[in-house]
Formats: sequence, structure tokens, C-alpha cells
Amino acid sequence: MKHLKFIAAATGILILSSCDTLNQAAQQVITQGTIPGTGNPTATEIALGLKQALENGTSYSSERLSTQNGFLGNAAIKILFPPEAQKAERTLRSLGFNSLCDNVVTSLNRAAEDAAREAKPIFINAIKQMTIADASNILLSGQTDAATQYFKRVTNSQLSDKFRPVIQNSLGKVGATKYWGDVVTRYNQIPLTTDINPDLTGYVTQMAINGLFHEIAQEELKIRQNISARNSTLLQRVFGYADRYKGQ
Repeated sequence: MKHLKFIAAATGILILSSCDTLNQAAQQVITQGTIPGTGNPTATEIALGLKQALENGTSYSSERLSTQNGFLGNAAIKILFPPEAQKAERTLRSLGFNSLCDNVVTSLNRAAEDAAREAKPIFINAIKQMTIADASNILLSGQTDAATQYFKRVTNSQLSDKFRPVIQNSLGKVGATKYWGDVVTRYNQIPLTTDINPDLTGYVTQMAINGLFHEIAQEELKIRQNISARNSTLLQRVFGYADRYKGQ
């Protein structure tokens, strides 16, 4: 209730139309001397600080995952065979088809890396639409992944719509469709096995989104818990206030 009363009393609500506007507004707050060393930030400062942190975190995450081995080289989010096909993978590897299985895994992760670069503008747009009430609730909720959960609610369907065609195209480009067809064909030829043919595009799309949110959650945790990650006066002021609020 404290932060709701704080919001209601605050004035000068900003409506941010672009990331450039966000950065300019944040700089203006600093240069005008409205960020003293002590005291609580205004509602506007909270919104600016949180949006600045989220813009940094989501941009960094999407850019990092879109590089080669962004998924493949990250054990926490590396995309493996679909669950319903893992028995097939074990069987094929036991028969000496390790290279074929490795090619499938590599190509699935390459497709996810191709799609990850599409995420940044979606997150930037979600940040623009965030209200001051949203920002304060996220900052002071007590949840270390509150911002990540917000993004899941407002961007998941957009990410899926954007990722799916990119991944479908990429699966063909990097050879995943061929490798996967070979896996399915060889496994289905083995006597006494159940045929497999899962929706590979749908599976990789969801795993790519899950991996992206995992990385965003890590970035959010970092800035909430690591003071050195707050690399501007505004971030120090806003997240320092969140630390004090949590301790009350």
C-alpha cells in the first residue's frame, strides 16, 4: 500500500514514446539536479530507472543469444531433442548415429539463435507501454523476477508469432529439416518402435522463448542483487530505494 499511495501523490507523469526519449529524459532528471544523494525517488524517476534497467537487460540478452553458440554454448538453455524423441536419440546413438544426432542438436540451436535477434524490438515496445504503476509494482513487488513475469504476460504471444516463421525458415537453412527427417526415417525403420514426428518448429519456438526469458531473469536478478551492476546514478538511486523498501 505504501508505494500505491506514493504513486497517487506523485505528479508529472511521463509518457515515453521512444527509447531515445527515455534516455534523454533520464539524463535530464540527472542534469537538473533532481537526484540527491538521499531521499526517495519520485514516481517518474522510478519509471525511468526501471525502464532503463529493462532496456539494458533485454537488449543485452537478445543480442547475446543471437550470436553463434548463444544457445548451443549455454548449458542452461541449450535445446536438446524434443522429450518425445529422446528415446529415439538414445537408441540411434547406441547404434552409432552420434554424428546425425549431434547435427540435429546443433541445427535446432542455430535456428533459435537466428530468432533471438527478433526479440529486441518486441521488448522495447513493451517497455514503452509500461505505466508508472506497472514500474512501481515491478520494482517493489518483492519478487526477484517480477519484470520477467511482466514480459511473459505481455510479450509471449508476440514472440511466438515473430519467432515461428524465422525458426521455420532457419531450420531449413541450417539443415535441421533434413537431419531431423533422417533421424525420423532411421528410427521409424527400427522394429518394435513407436513412430515419432513431433512439431519441430513449434518445439524450437517455445524453447527459444523459454531460453530468452531465462536470460532476462538472470539479468534482472543481477541488477536487483548486485550493486555494481547499477551503472548509472539513476539506477543506483531507484534500486537503492527498492533495497530500503524491502528492508522495511
